[in-house]
Amino acid sequence: MGALAVAAVLSACGAHGGQSTVADQNNSGFYVRGGHVTYQVEISRQLNPYATEDRAYLAGLPAGTSPPGADQLWFAVFIWAKNFTTKAREAVAASDFDIVDTQGNTYYPVALNPSLNPLAWTQMRLGPQATEPAVDSLASDDQAQGSELLFKLNDSIYENRPLTLVLHVPGQAHPSTFSLDL
Repeated sequence: MGALAVAAVLSACGAHGGQSTVADQNNSGFYVRGGHVTYQVEISRQLNPYATEDRAYLAGLPAGTSPPGADQLWFAVFIWAKNFTTKAREAVAASDFDIVDTQGNTYYPVALNPSLNPLAWTQMRLGPQATEPAVDSLASDDQAQGSELLFKLNDSIYENRPLTLVLHVPGQAHPSTFSLDL
């Protein structure tokens, strides 16, 4: 039964990259294939720096990072990835992401220090059947169940939605995308 579900997911992904799918803050389980890695947005949402629950997601900010201004906000996207290959082939997961709104405004992630924030997404090589976050890691056990990309967005995104999360996958001619609705 489980193998059948995985086969159905993979067949829905297609065999090549550059695909787009819609994910929302409650994620309906959409997957996107990028190279040999399959990605899923687990959840995406605005963060509240004053909420105890969200403080850990803001750990590891670069020194001197200014807080969001009056017309800005912190926004986190939590991603899960898996190399579904079974051969001894490592796959390089994406390291280059951005968010684009309907007006063409592009936002880039804030580089979080993974030594200070174990939830931070970092580029890695995934062995056969390996996942990011790794099974039984802090990020996989966190309520978001994904590794974090942190963005500082203008609050105009609420008027310029849906947002598109763009994954620039190494060796792939066209990016893979998720549509993020707020």
